Amino acid sequence: MTTTAEAAEATSDQDRVLASGAQDVDLSPDVELSLALVGSEIAETAAEVDLGQLSRLAAEVQIAGSSATGRIFVAGAGRSGLVLRMAAMRLMHLGFDVHIAGDTTTPAIRSGDLLLLASGSGTTSGVVRAAETASKAGARIAVYTTNATSPLAELADVVVIIPAAQKTDHGSTLSRQYSGSLFEQVLFLAAEAVFQTLWDNDATPAEELWLRHANLE
Repeated sequence: MTTTAEAAEATSDQDRVLASGAQDVDLSPDVELSLALVGSEIAETAAEVDLGQLSRLAAEVQIAGSSATGRIFVAGAGRSGLVLRMAAMRLMHLGFDVHIAGDTTTPAIRSGDLLLLASGSGTTSGVVRAAETASKAGARIAVYTTNATSPLAELADVVVIIPAAQKTDHGSTLSRQYSGSLFEQVLFLAAEAVFQTLWDNDATPAEELWLRHANLE
């Protein structure tokens, strides 16, 4: 019977063999090609985003964020939802009243608020339901999607089309990357561009924004 000490020693030996083998594998050429591929796809797709659409979304965020009673809500699923969480953090740094749908402290949405959504397909059930709820409450709705004729886009007041492949479009010629990666990457750039635009126009010093960074981590 193998003792605990013997098992631990065997595992350690295996780890050393794997580490030694990894040093002999050079993936640098492959990594370089992949990095170039991802970068070029992001640049090409971002350049095709309609600036008029994106500026209208930025204006919606500015209006809701600057209102005395307006609030901004964000909602998305999966990786798109994670990107919008990052966007929400930046909008909070600008001093806006921002909430993430589904969090336990998120209040009810109402007229005068803005709901910011992202779904590549525009059919993600939870995201569409959030838009329907916001619409019934009289809130404004801004959407990032690849699908201009989707149920989500039809519910929106402002739509930004990101011309990337949907996550189930595995045979797409729009991207060599897996699933919805390109949509999510350009979504991040678009959200950052909105923040940068609003911050440039606001001219609040970075030192003041820093005071709003989380200090409970």
